[in-house]
Amino acid sequence: MKHGEWIAILDYGSQVTQLIARRIREQKVYCEIIRFDTRAADLARRAPKGIVLSGGPASVTDQGSPLCDPALFELGIPILGICYGMQLTARTLGGKVHRGLKREYGKASMQITQDCPLFRGLEKNLQVWMSHGDKVEVIPDGFETIAESDNCPCAAMQNAGRKIYGVQFHPEVVHTPQGAQMLGNFASEICGCSGDWKMSKFIEDNIQSIRAKVGSDHVLLGLSGGVDSSVVAALLHKAIGPQLHCVFVDNGLLRYNEAREVEDLFGHAFGIDLHTAHAQDLFLNALSGITDPEKKRKIIGKTFIDVFAEKARSLSGKVKYLAQGTLYPDVIESVSPIGGPSATIKSHHNVGGLPADLKFELIEPLRELFKDEVRAVGRELGLPGYVVDRQPFPGPGLAVRILGDITRERVNLLQLADLRVREEILKMENHLDVWQYFAVLLPIQTVGVMGDDRTYENVVAVRAVQSLDGMTADWYKLPYDVLDRISSRIINEVKGVNRVVYDISSKPPSTIEWE
Repeated sequence: MKHGEWIAILDYGSQVTQLIARRIREQKVYCEIIRFDTRAADLARRAPKGIVLSGGPASVTDQGSPLCDPALFELGIPILGICYGMQLTARTLGGKVHRGLKREYGKASMQITQDCPLFRGLEKNLQVWMSHGDKVEVIPDGFETIAESDNCPCAAMQNAGRKIYGVQFHPEVVHTPQGAQMLGNFASEICGCSGDWKMSKFIEDNIQSIRAKVGSDHVLLGLSGGVDSSVVAALLHKAIGPQLHCVFVDNGLLRYNEAREVEDLFGHAFGIDLHTAHAQDLFLNALSGITDPEKKRKIIGKTFIDVFAEKARSLSGKVKYLAQGTLYPDVIESVSPIGGPSATIKSHHNVGGLPADLKFELIEPLRELFKDEVRAVGRELGLPGYVVDRQPFPGPGLAVRILGDITRERVNLLQLADLRVREEILKMENHLDVWQYFAVLLPIQTVGVMGDDRTYENVVAVRAVQSLDGMTADWYKLPYDVLDRISSRIINEVKGVNRVVYDISSKPPSTIEWE
C-alpha cells in the first residue's frame, strides 16, 4: 500500500527496533522498518519525512559491522541515530567512536546542556535507559553536544542546520519515561509530520487496494475466530462482499461454545459465505492414545491441512486468492536485519503447506499492522469486544492445555473449567491488564473429600500472565478473592475435579503454555 507522510527506520539488529516503530505510530505517524543497507537513492524515491537509524549489537569499530549508505546524510531528510545509530552517524561524518572503559547498561541520569527541538517541553534532568559499550569520543564537524550523563560525556548530539541528531540512550523503551515525547518531537517538530495516520484512513485505503487487486476474482480465508483472522474477514467482507469465502475448521479443541460464536457472528450477523468443517471426531480419533506434545501438534497440523484442503477444493474453481492474517512483526522477523535475503513469512496464523494442486495467490491485508493496531481496526469495523479483545489462543487449541491423553471427556472437562476461569477474571475492572489466562488439565489425580465421600479426581492448574508481546511474561498476581471464586466454582461445578492449583512461573524459564 502507499501512504502519504512516513518515517523510515533502518534496522541494525536491536532487539527493541519494533518499539521505535510502535512509539512513532502512537504519534499517528506511519513508519516502516527497512533493511539497514537500503540505498539512499531508493529511499529518496519513496520520500520519507524522516529517517531513524536503530540500535544494534555490533560495534562500529569492528570490521564487517553493518553500515549505512553515506549518501543518506546528503538527502536533506531529518535523521535520528539511536545508540549504534548515533555512533554510526558520528563515524560516517568524520567523528570518532571508541570503546568505553566500562559498559553502561540500565537507568542513567542525563542532563540536557543545549536547547534542541528533540527535547522540547522536557525537564533538564531526565532518566534514560542506556545499553552500550562504545561511545562517541569526538563529534563530527558542525555538531554540538546537547546532553551528558555521568558515564557518557556525549549522551546526545545535533547538527540543527542539517537536522541530524543522535542519542546514546534508547528513547523507545519504557525505562526512558519521556522517550515517547522525544520521538514525537522528532516526528512533528523536526520532520514536520502532521500526525494524521489513523485506522479509519488505513481501512479506507486498504479497501481500495483490495478491490483494485482482487477485481472480480474471489478470495478464500481460513477463519479461526481469533483476532487476526476475524479482522481480515471483516475487512475483506467490507471490501468485496460475496467474493469472500471463509472456511472454519471446528477441530473439537476450541474453547467452550466458541464454534457456535464464530458461526453466529460471521455466518449470520455479518452474512459472510462461511463453510464450517465439523471435524471433531476426525481430530479426536487421530489424537487417541497420543501423549507426546510434539506428536500432538504434528497430527493436528496435518489433519487441519487435510480438512481445509478438502473444503478449499470445493471452492477452488472460483477462488484466485488465499487471505492470511500476517502481521507486521511476522514481516519484520522474516527479514534478517544484518544481511541475508528475505525469508518466507512465518506461518503462525497462516494456512501453510497446502497440497500442490491448490495454487492461490496471497493477499495479506494486515501485514503493515501491529497487534494493537489490528484490534483498533476490528473496533472500527464493528467487531464486538469479545472478539477484538480475545486473548492469544494456540493453533492446536486445548490440545496443548491437556497434558496426557486427549479424549472427548477430558476436552469437555477442560472447556468447563476454562470457562469459569475466564468468567471470573472478566468480572475484574482491570481484566484487560491480564494478557492471557486459562485452565490446564493435568495428567494426575489426587485424593479429596466431598461430603462424606473420598474422591480420587483430576487436578486443574490456572495460568494468568502479564506480557507485552508474549516473548517474555510474568505470572499475574490475581487477587485472592478472584482465585478463591475460581477454585470454588471449578471444584463445585465441574464434575471430575477436586483440586485447583495456580501457576506462578515466569517466562523464561517456563513457557506460557504448558505443552
